[in-house]
Amino acid sequence: MAAVAARGCGGVWRRAWQHGAGGPGPSPCGRRAAASSARGGAVPVGKSGLAPWVPVVGLEIHAQISSNSKLFSGSQVQFAAPPNSLVSFFDASLPGTLPVLNRRCVEAAVMTGLALNCSINKKSLFDRKHYFYADLPAGYQITQQRVPIAVNGSLSYSLCIDNKMSQMVTKTVRIKQIQLEQDSGKSLHDDTRSQTLVDLNRAGVGLMEVVMEPDMCCGEEAAAAVRELQLILQTLGSSQAVMAEGQLRVDANVSVHHPGEPYGVRTEVKNINSIRFLAKAVDYEIQRQIEELENGGTILNETRAFDSKLGCTVPMRDKEGKQDYRFMPEPNLPPLILYDAKSLPANMNHQQVINIDWIHERLPDLPSVTRAKLVERYGILPEHSFALLNEDGLTEFFENVVKQTQMKPKKVIGWILNVLLSYLKQHSLTVKESPVSSVLMADLLNLLEKKEISSTAAKQVMAIKAGNLKVLNKLIGLVQRETQGRSNPVLVKQLLEKKLSE
Repeated sequence: MAAVAARGCGGVWRRAWQHGAGGPGPSPCGRRAAASSARGGAVPVGKSGLAPWVPVVGLEIHAQISSNSKLFSGSQVQFAAPPNSLVSFFDASLPGTLPVLNRRCVEAAVMTGLALNCSINKKSLFDRKHYFYADLPAGYQITQQRVPIAVNGSLSYSLCIDNKMSQMVTKTVRIKQIQLEQDSGKSLHDDTRSQTLVDLNRAGVGLMEVVMEPDMCCGEEAAAAVRELQLILQTLGSSQAVMAEGQLRVDANVSVHHPGEPYGVRTEVKNINSIRFLAKAVDYEIQRQIEELENGGTILNETRAFDSKLGCTVPMRDKEGKQDYRFMPEPNLPPLILYDAKSLPANMNHQQVINIDWIHERLPDLPSVTRAKLVERYGILPEHSFALLNEDGLTEFFENVVKQTQMKPKKVIGWILNVLLSYLKQHSLTVKESPVSSVLMADLLNLLEKKEISSTAAKQVMAIKAGNLKVLNKLIGLVQRETQGRSNPVLVKQLLEKKLSE
C-alpha cells in the first residue's frame, strides 16, 4: 500500500492508505511535501476510516542586532570580513577580560519587544550557558535564561487561503520571550584536508532570540509568521534580518499527536536560513513523523537539519541524553535595570539610562499600520498592500509613480504588480535594480491614460527598457509597415534608442 497524506493549516492532518500490494513505507528523502493551505487540504477516504493528526510547530528565531559593535566588546560587526580580523581580547576569551554591555543592543531589544506587544522587564538578568564547541572560546554563552528582557507578547500575521491572494486569514502566535545573547563563532569544515577552521569574527555579535509558542500547525503558517517578524525588524531598524547573510536564523520545533492526546515527542530542525526552506522543512518533518508513527516506529527527541538539495530533514544529534548546560548567573554583569517615565529618578542623567516610554513614543509605523494606510489612502485591495510591503522598496516605487501620473492608484497597482514585479521576479532582480524607473513608468501610464499609446505599446516600451531587443525590432517593423517600407530601419532604430534612453 502506498501512503497518502492530506492536511492543511486548520490544525488536523489526515491520512489514508491506498490499496495495493506490500506494506506502507516511509517516503523517499527527496519527496516533496504536499502544499498546505490556510483552511485545509483534501481529505481522502481511508481503508478503516480517517486517522487525524494534529501537528504542533513552535519557533526560535535568532535575529542579529543591527549595531556597529558586538554585544559585550568594541569589536566591529561586518559581514564577510577577512577571517579573525574582528576579534577583541574579550571575544577570544583571554583571561582577565570583562564584558561591557552595548547600549544600542539593549535599545534594539526593547524596541522589538514593544513592537511585539511584550511586557518589558525593568530588571533582567544575564546567565552563562555552558557547552563545549570549538567556535565558543569561553566554553559558555552569555544569555538571558532566567529573566529575559521581554516576555508575553504576540505577533499577528496573515496568509492566503488555498494560495489565493484575494482570500486571506489573520492568525496570532504568542511570543514567550525575547532574550539578549551572544552569537558564537563559525566553524568551517574542510573535508579534503580533514580539518576544521574557526573564524571568530561572529563570536560575541549581539543576538535577539525570539521564542514563539507552539501555536502554528504547518510550514505555511511558520513561514508567514517569520516573514512578518522580518518586516517588523527591518521597519524598526533593530535588525537588517537578511537571511542570506545569517542575520535571521530559525530553529523549528515540530511534533504530531492525535486530538485529545498529549503532545508528541518533538524534533528540532536547526539553522534554517530561508523562509521558503522553513516552509518545506516543517511540512516535510510533519509528514515524516506521521509516516514513522503509522509504520509502528517512534519519534526520537533529536536535532535535525534541512537538506535543501534533497528537500528533506536529516539527523544531526539526538537529545535523549539531555544536555546539562549548567546555567549559572553571569558574575561579571550586574542586573540590567530599565526605567519608564514613572520610575525614572528626577536627578538621573537621561543619557545614562534607558527609558522604555521614550523608546515607545518613537516607534515607527509597523507593517500592519502601513498596509492599512495604503488601503485607506489609495483605495487598493488589502492583498495588494501585502504585495507592496513584501518587496523591499516597492511601496516607495508605487507612491512615486502615483504622485507623477494621472492614472488612478487602483490601475497603477495592477501595472506594478502584474507587469513590473512579474518581470523583476522572472529575472531575479530587486526593485532597486529595476531597469524601469518610477519616472518612466509614470510617463508611460500618463500616455496610456491619455490614450496616446495602447497598453500593448506601453508593455513593449517597458520590455525594451528591460533589455528585450526583440521588442525593439518589432517596433522597427511596425514603423516600416506604417511608412510602407520608405523609412530607413537603421535611422529608425537610432531614433527609438535615443527616445528610450531619455
